[in-house]
Formats: sequence, structure tokens, C-alpha cells
Amino acid sequence: MKVAVLSDTHDHLDQLTRALAAVRDSGAEALVFCGDFCAPFTLAALAEGYAGPIHAVFGNNDGDRIMLLTIAGQQPHVHLHGEIGRVELGGRQAAIVHYTDLGHDLATSGSYDVVFCGHTHVYETAHVGPRPTLLVNPGEVMGRLGRPSWALVDLAKLTAEQQYL
Repeated sequence: MKVAVLSDTHDHLDQLTRALAAVRDSGAEALVFCGDFCAPFTLAALAEGYAGPIHAVFGNNDGDRIMLLTIAGQQPHVHLHGEIGRVELGGRQAAIVHYTDLGHDLATSGSYDVVFCGHTHVYETAHVGPRPTLLVNPGEVMGRLGRPSWALVDLAKLTAEQQYL
């Protein structure tokens, strides 16, 4: 199973539109979002732009959480997990969180096959912990620190590839 991982849009809808087109072309069977939609309209655009299952968590810049939860509740394919998401994807145990340091802690716990995180706006992958667990930070959709990126993760192989917009 291939999963698209995005984070840190910060309301940059033009970049999100480009990212979602690339995600659809990639054949990803699910999408993970690691926080910092910012405004609820960004979650609405994400839900409209990708028809497959979406698993998302809050980031530190997500303002109107009640409206974000309302929008997620109106979309049967969107699962907004709160601060930490724990899901099974492609037979793998996965955790989703915004903060990279918490993602690293979850990865080293030995409880997950893969952990997705964001927050730093910098792409990073590593195998950490006793399993070892694949830790993936897809970088940023917004493009503040450089070229916008996202990650395409192959859960069968536990590998990730950076994808640029």
C-alpha cells in the first residue's frame, strides 16, 4: 500500500492544489496529514481534492478546531484524530502526530511500524528504535523554507520518497 504524507500547508491553497494533483497521479491509496491546515477552509479543500481515506491530526497553528472537527465530520472519508492518530494502514501500525520530537518518541517506543510527523517544515526519514520504525516528516506544502514537498510511503517496503511540487 502506498500512502501520501503531507504537512504544514498554512493555508497555501495553490500549493495544496498542486500537491493533491500529484498525490492523485501517484496512485496513493490513503493520505496522511500531519497538521497545520491553519484555517478550516484548507481542510475542506483537502477533503474535496482527495477522495480516498484521509487521516489527519491537529498542528500548533490550527486555529478553529471546532470548525475543523465539523468539516471533518461532514466528510465520511476524513478522520481527524485530534493530537495523535493511531491507525492501521496496509497491515502496518501507524502513528500520526504534528511535533517531530513526539514523533521520534513514538517511533522509538517499538509500538509502531511507521510514524508520520511534521512541524519542522524539513523533509526527513529515518529508521529508529528497536523494530526499527520508519519515521517520516514530509517537509512542507507551503514552501516557506524552500521547495514544497510531500512524501510517498510504500508500506510494504517501509520506504519513503520525497516528492517535490
